[in-house]
Parts: sequence; structure tokens; C-alpha cells
Amino acid sequence: MSKFNSFLASKPVLVADGATGTQLQQAGLAPGSAPEAWNLDNQDAVRAHYKSYLDAGADMFLTNTFGGTSVRLKREGLEDRAAEINRAAAQLAREVAGENALVVGDIGPTGEMMAPLGTLTHEVAVASFAEQAGALAEGGADVLLIETMSDLAEIQAAIEGARQATDLPIMASMSFDTKGRTMMGVKPEKAAKVLQELGVDVMGANCGRTLTETLEAVLKMREAVPEAVLIAKPNAGLPHAEGNQLVYDVTPDVMADYAKRFVEEAGVKVFGGCCGSTPEHIAAVAAVLKG
Repeated sequence: MSKFNSFLASKPVLVADGATGTQLQQAGLAPGSAPEAWNLDNQDAVRAHYKSYLDAGADMFLTNTFGGTSVRLKREGLEDRAAEINRAAAQLAREVAGENALVVGDIGPTGEMMAPLGTLTHEVAVASFAEQAGALAEGGADVLLIETMSDLAEIQAAIEGARQATDLPIMASMSFDTKGRTMMGVKPEKAAKVLQELGVDVMGANCGRTLTETLEAVLKMREAVPEAVLIAKPNAGLPHAEGNQLVYDVTPDVMADYAKRFVEEAGVKVFGGCCGSTPEHIAAVAAVLKG
């Protein structure tokens, strides 16, 4: 049994971390710059970020690699360092987690449209995802999370690439933020059935517009595939501007209340936060879900 599956079997629910990008910006990351570069250039800040969620009570936290494919890193001129960046992120996470928490190798979308709608071919996407997944595994990740996907073709490429590179367990999550569908029009029910066919270990929803909408999406996934192991990492609501800052409207207490609903109503096994969620949000969630 993998370490990830051992954790799943031993705990009623696993608490995941919250946001990465907004937290690193508070630590001084310039808006618009690649957070992944800090895995090489500001490792102390990345360690501190990881530790903040561990101290909040998280059982697992994501590596700072959301935009870590070579396809996405090309925007920063870092595509040739993709493996190095991902390996370092996982190594730093492993240092912080020790053996008492899970390191989740984070894989986000490439930011490009898949062919035929766009120019990103299946072969290039698979190779880029394989490179990232392999480096995360080498760095010490326990499980992979392919997240915030909107296109079934891209999530399939990511799963294929990950399986080429490693035998780590795979969680896969899509973002339902457009009238109950993903940006590419995928319904939760369809996503669940495809992900079941692809044999992922855990499936679910993350990001999205509101806690309520993400809960609705997860409930539909549960209905479509009753035996699924589910993950939810909703945003802390929608942001609004206060001066020069974006402020998210969901408080830690509200997030904790919803965490109970996700677990009790949808049987979610892994719960955390996405954009706008902080260690304070995760501490409140952990207090409620762990008693």
C-alpha cells in the first residue's frame, strides 16, 4: 500500500492546504512573476510557506509547482529548468513534511489550448506533464494532484504523462466555474465518469466561483460515480478590491462550516482550500474536521 493510501485508510478525512500563489505574494513575490522560480531562488520562503500549512493542521500540502510544466514556464524563459524547479519544490516539501504529512506534487494546466482548438498537441502536452511528474516523484512527492483543469483532453494528457513517468497515486480535479460547467463546457457528471474510466485514485473539484457551486459540482460527481473517493479545494469565495489588494470574502469560520457540509453531504475524503484561503482557513477546517 502506498503512503498516500495508508493515510486515506487511517483517517476519516484528510485536511489539505490552502492557496499558494496569494500566500507567496504576501511573502514578497512580485505580482505576475512565476512563483515556481522561488523553488530555486528563495527556498527559505517556500519552506516557510509549506510549514505554515503544516502548523495549521494540514495532513498534506501541495508543492509550489502549479505552473511547473515546461510549456507554461516558457513564458518566463524557464522551460529548460522545468525538471530542476519541480524536483527542488518536492525536495523542499519533503524536508518540511518529514514522515508525518503527505507531499502532494502539484500539476496545473499549461495555459495553452489543446489542438484542434489551439496549437498544443497531445504529444507535446504528454511529454511536458511526464517531465514534471517524474521530477516531482524524484523530489519525494507521495501523490500527484492534477488540478484546476477545464479541458478533458488536457487532463487526459496529464494523467497519461504522469503514468509514463511514475507509479505514484493520482488525484485529478477540475474547476467548475461557468454555470456549473468548466470553462470548456464539461459537466461534473461527465468529468467523473471519464476520470473513473481513467482509473484515478481520487477525483473532485477545486477553485470555482463559490463554495456553494463547488459543493454542487462535487455532489453531482458523487451521484455519477457513487464509489468515487472525492477531493474538494474550493476558493475562499470571490475576491474584491480594497485599495491595492484583492480580498476574499469567505472567513475561516465559514470555510470550516462548509468543510463539514462537503464531508457530511458529499462524503469528501480530502478537503482543503484554493485561491484566497490561508493557514487561518485551514486551521479552522482542521479544528472542525479533526475534532
